[in-house]
Amino acid sequence: QVQLVESGGGLVQTGGSLRLSCAASGSAFSVYTVGWFRQAPGKEREFVAAVSGRGLTTNYAAFVKGRFTISRDYAKNTVYLQMNSLKPEDTAVYYCAAERLGSVSSKDPAQYDYWGQGTQVTVSS
Repeated sequence: QVQLVESGGGLVQTGGSLRLSCAASGSAFSVYTVGWFRQAPGKEREFVAAVSGRGLTTNYAAFVKGRFTISRDYAKNTVYLQMNSLKPEDTAVYYCAAERLGSVSSKDPAQYDYWGQGTQVTVSS
């Protein structure tokens, strides 16, 4: 089993940056693909980015390419989402999720086995 805890959300102005963290506890974290999703009020949860278990491959939603970067630190059992050039439409609750032996191409939230509690990101205009 894996437990996930997100942190790093907050209020930022348009064009600003935030770095989200997803700290994992449990065994064999490197076999889990980790993804970031977000959900805005009244909208469905949507895929943002994912990184493979060994960190060799990544995948991004088209609307964040060039602005967001996902990475993982095995020593800290943590996955990061660096978010730059933030826009008001990036406002949402951001969740990290883990899928055992998953594919970074998996954008369906139902494919992920474990979820964190979420962290709020608000971008003011």
